[in-house]
Amino acid sequence: MKKGKRYLEAAKQVDRMTTYETAEAVSLVKKCASAKFDETIEAHIRLGVDGRHADQQVRGAVVLPHGTGKTVRVLVFAKGPKADEALAAGADYVGAEELVPRIQKEGWLDFDVVVATPDMMGVVGRLGRILGPKGLMPNPKAGTVTMDVTKAVKDIKAGKIEYRLDKTNIIHCPIGKVSFTEEMIADNFQTLIEAIIKAKPAAAKGQYLRSVVISSTMGPGVKLNTAKLG
Repeated sequence: MKKGKRYLEAAKQVDRMTTYETAEAVSLVKKCASAKFDETIEAHIRLGVDGRHADQQVRGAVVLPHGTGKTVRVLVFAKGPKADEALAAGADYVGAEELVPRIQKEGWLDFDVVVATPDMMGVVGRLGRILGPKGLMPNPKAGTVTMDVTKAVKDIKAGKIEYRLDKTNIIHCPIGKVSFTEEMIADNFQTLIEAIIKAKPAAAKGQYLRSVVISSTMGPGVKLNTAKLG
C-alpha cells in the first residue's frame, strides 16, 4: 500500500531501529499525528503465546483511568427490574427477544458493546453468527455477562475496554486520543500493559511481551522497549 506524503514526513521522525521508553514513544506518536481529525492512539501488543490452545488464551477487560475519548454505545439484554437498572445506569438501548429480528433482519448494529444478564444468553446466542465475528458477543471473562448490569454499564461508559488475542497473537487496543495529554495516554497504556501482564497464562513459555508498538490512526508505529514494561 502506497503511503501518503504526510505519513512519510511523520515516519522520518521515528527511528525504526530504536525501541523507546513509554514517555518518549507517546510524545513521538502525538508529534507524528497530523490528520485533520482527533486520531485514536492504539497499542499493538504481540505476545509469546499460541492462542490456538485454550490454556494460552489471553482475554479480559480493564477500565482505562482516562477513558478512550470515544462515546461508547451500550446495548443491554435484560428484562424486568434488570432492564430498569440498565436504563438507570445509562445504557443506550435495553431490550430482550424483540431485538433479535431487528438485528438479524434489519441489520441494526448501532452499538459498540453488548451486555447481557445470564438468563438472556439463550436469546443472545441466536445472534452469535452476527455478533461473534464483530467481537460483540457478551462474555463472562470480559464482565459483559453479569447480573450487576449497573456496574457493567458504568464501567464501560467510564472507559472499560476489552482486550483479546487476534489470530496472529496480537492484542490491539485503543488507549486514548491525540488530544489527550501525554500523561493521560501513558497512564492508560500502563494500566492496559499491567492488566495484560497479570493475565499471562501459566502455559506461556519464554518471552511474554514479544513486541509493543503504539501508533495513531494515520501515523507511523513507534516501538517500545519491552524489557522496561514487564
